[in-house]
Amino acid sequence: MAGTGDFAGHGRPDADGGPARHTPVLLQEVLDALQPEAGKVILDGTFGAGGYTTALLERAADVVALDRDPGAIAGGQPLVDAWKGKLSLHQSRFSLLDQFAPKGGLDGVVLDIGVSSMQIDEADRGFSFQKNGPLDMRMERAGVSAADVVNRLKAGDLARIFGFLGEERQAGRIARAIEKRRVEEPFSTTRDLARLIETVTPRKAKDKIHPATRVFQALRIYVNDELGELVAALIAAERALKPGGRLAVVTFHSLEDRIVKRFFAERSGKAGGSRHLPQVELIAATFVPVGKGLVTPGDEELSDNPRARSAKLRSGQRTEAQAQRADMSVFGLPDLAELNAIGG
Repeated sequence: MAGTGDFAGHGRPDADGGPARHTPVLLQEVLDALQPEAGKVILDGTFGAGGYTTALLERAADVVALDRDPGAIAGGQPLVDAWKGKLSLHQSRFSLLDQFAPKGGLDGVVLDIGVSSMQIDEADRGFSFQKNGPLDMRMERAGVSAADVVNRLKAGDLARIFGFLGEERQAGRIARAIEKRRVEEPFSTTRDLARLIETVTPRKAKDKIHPATRVFQALRIYVNDELGELVAALIAAERALKPGGRLAVVTFHSLEDRIVKRFFAERSGKAGGSRHLPQVELIAATFVPVGKGLVTPGDEELSDNPRARSAKLRSGQRTEAQAQRADMSVFGLPDLAELNAIGG
């Protein structure tokens, strides 16, 4: 999570793994949800190249922007200089966004989930199998890499990662092949891993995506703890928003969208209670829906940018109720704690 995406197609690969254009997705819809204006302070938790941030500033709002990628922070300094006093930019995961809220709270938060086109475009980041580079995938350029994961985890653990985070049907076969091959030579490049996957699950004529797409997605999500970061960010936004403040979240994958949908359902009292905890009292709703709920790109945007077809926007408005306790168990995330055991 804490990604750097504010681009069409969110920088996710298209059917052939290519990068998307650098254009904000659902921009007008996000602005309609947040209603930026003079006097409002809005936090952009996924700064990227500053697409949403710039649009918010142009509508007179003050912006606090975060990004976990040091490259995005460096690239955003000219924008900070151009909007002196209106924009502050910080390197941070968006799970910590409440630490950057002003004393009176935020008027809005926007999160655009996942990896950005900038990261996909840079071969040395190791996000794309279309560009040969080190098998890295770390948004923060620090910590455990994708190479560490594929070279050190057992086949059973790799299969769980590929199956859940990538929804890969051949997860077991691919994981066993990886475990066998790495004995001879560890994996170090994106192309090396992609070729191994191709030998295990050859691409068929009817296939719309490359055989390595889902495995690469799973590795990236796992290395960066993207789902855990998303849950923590939603909870942090609940704490940071003032009554009447709005939260807008753009997702591009079913795993992410299910988490956001569940969060708003839980917080608006429409989830039917948690199956994990006894409901001994009614809990006041902390969010109410904004607009019609789920928003997707219109025909015009899809015509201009077909890669935005998977984008989904969900928004909610903060009530005066006290923030609920941070219970991450209701989101049903699997225990994939093996990452911490790999070491740096």
